[in-house]
Order: sequence, then structure tokens, then C-alpha cells
Amino acid sequence: MNKLKLEFDLKDSVYNTAIRLVAGAVCMINDEDIDDMEDFKVCVTESLLILRSSGYEHAECVFSADGGTMCLVSGQGGAPADNADNDLSLALISALVKKCDIRKSGGVIRSIQLEM
Repeated sequence: MNKLKLEFDLKDSVYNTAIRLVAGAVCMINDEDIDDMEDFKVCVTESLLILRSSGYEHAECVFSADGGTMCLVSGQGGAPADNADNDLSLALISALVKKCDIRKSGGVIRSIQLEM
């Protein structure tokens, strides 16, 4: 599997279910155990909630199963602003994945890369 890229509207939460299914499928490709799969799905969902609460209207998720399970979640559009209310979500994500790379610009979270 090379990469799977999905772009969608953050305002419509119906896409969260589809994204969670894709996250689970990528974990299955890498033979992740059920606990790691559930953790990864939670982290992808939390990342989307962070971007939504930060003012983004759209998101892009790029999944990869090459060399490990990975997802890059990026915000697009809207009027992004620094939102300190994301501390709990960020702590949860950091505790559940092996690597979490948070990219900011001007104090605003732009993307979150998750690796299992």
C-alpha cells in the first residue's frame, strides 16, 4: 500500500465513521493487535476534533501502511485560531501512539502525524 488520501468536510461528523473504518483497515494491513487498532482509531478521531475546534472547515487524512501504521491529519480552510482547550486531547493522543508529531504555525495546530 502506498498512501490513501481522503479529503472531507469537518462540519459533517458522518465522515468520522468512515475515517475510523479506514484507520482500522490500515491497522489490519500491518497486523496491529485489536488494542492498538482501537487506540489508533481514537487518536485519528481526536485529531479531527482538535482541527475542528481550532476553526478548520476541512481536513485531509493521509494514511500509510508502509513501514508502520501512519496517518497525517491536516486542517484546511476556515479561520484557524490557537485553542488551548485541546490539552486533554493532545495528552490522550500522545499516550496512545508511539509517535505524535504536532505541527504548528503561529501557535495554531496545522497538522498531527500519528505513528503506531
